[in-house]
Amino acid sequence: MNLFLKHFNIKSELEPYDIIFENIEKGIPFKGTNLWILFFAIIVASVGLNVNSTAVIIGAMLISPLMGPIMGLGLSIGINDIDLLKRSFNNYVVAAAIGLVASTMYFLVTPLDEAHSELLARTSPTVYDVLIAFFGGLAGIIATSSKLKGNVIPGVAIATALMPPLCTAGYGLATMQWYFFFGALYLFFINTVFIGLATLLTVRFMKFPLRSWQDKRKEKRSNRYVTLIVILTLIPSIYFGYDVVKTTRYEERVERFIEHEANFPNDYLLKKHINADKKEVTLIYGGELISEAQIDSVRQQLKKYELHDTKLAIQQGFAYLNNNHMQDETNAALNDQMLKLQGIKSKYDSLMSLQATAGQIYKELKVQYPQVRSFVFQPVTVMADSVKQEIWLSIISHSGNISNQDRIRIGQWLKVRSGQDSIRYIYDRR
Repeated sequence: MNLFLKHFNIKSELEPYDIIFENIEKGIPFKGTNLWILFFAIIVASVGLNVNSTAVIIGAMLISPLMGPIMGLGLSIGINDIDLLKRSFNNYVVAAAIGLVASTMYFLVTPLDEAHSELLARTSPTVYDVLIAFFGGLAGIIATSSKLKGNVIPGVAIATALMPPLCTAGYGLATMQWYFFFGALYLFFINTVFIGLATLLTVRFMKFPLRSWQDKRKEKRSNRYVTLIVILTLIPSIYFGYDVVKTTRYEERVERFIEHEANFPNDYLLKKHINADKKEVTLIYGGELISEAQIDSVRQQLKKYELHDTKLAIQQGFAYLNNNHMQDETNAALNDQMLKLQGIKSKYDSLMSLQATAGQIYKELKVQYPQVRSFVFQPVTVMADSVKQEIWLSIISHSGNISNQDRIRIGQWLKVRSGQDSIRYIYDRR
């Protein structure tokens, strides 16, 4: 057992405490280079959210220095350093303000004002956000304290996702949509609290040396302040944790209810709104008229999913066209579904076209070379040493021999016939 536990011992890998302190302290100030990096990273993240690009958002999180003051908050409370706490808090406020101002400025001038999935995902915290922030914070402080840092810090910056909620709050402020503003700030604060809490617990667990004061009265006063701050940090973290778990469980029950009970023949669910705080669920359907008897029957099933106090509203897109707001919601939902269907149809048409082209090429090839028995021609992705290459693959099965000269001729003809330059050939004699 001791041998097993020995694998988890990290004391031998820790940096000296003064080096750990110095590393964290360097990331706290927001002036000069750090300030400009934060500003540019916020703009990049805002663009990523605006165009719904996950890759751009991840890139912005990689260059963001937001973790510095939050880890400084946790460290300062952990070692009873009031001066460091003040500096960390002031820089944290400055960083949050810069992020909010920069993202608001961007969303005020951008012509794209539609809320995509990446924006919507930053307005409703779940229990998973709490877990990610807490365990990401643990990984962050342990990596910072270790000699073997590796690539953990960039991974923590991506996982804890501090920047996107701040940018989403800027979007809400720029467009006067307070649901986005307050929901995103709520998520940003949850991430801050749980990353700071993880840092605090790790610092105490690893027995970082506490700050000592020559003036004992000042030391007692400092200890009282730190104790008060720890309590004030723990109370909201417990509340947020409980609130998020409760909300997540409620939404999971509603999703199960919708999946198993809220099904009507000849109707399609266009949109759903779940308000866990008010316990209200709104379902918008398109299709045939749903009778009151059917709606009442569905409402009776709420009790099976412990949704006794939930108010269920079922609205029918084509039956509420006199309501402008409902018409806009219905049109938006229909447009979304039409775009999805168009995408599926486009892929289907492309496959059918490819199949027809390959069939015609096979017939023409068979006339020139009767020994050809079968022909495959399709696009493929080739991965080699992390390099991705899109090419076309041609597999020609044949009886008898096809000379090298004929193979060269077939390759040149196929490039002209298909209009594709990058083709890889496989000849299979059977």
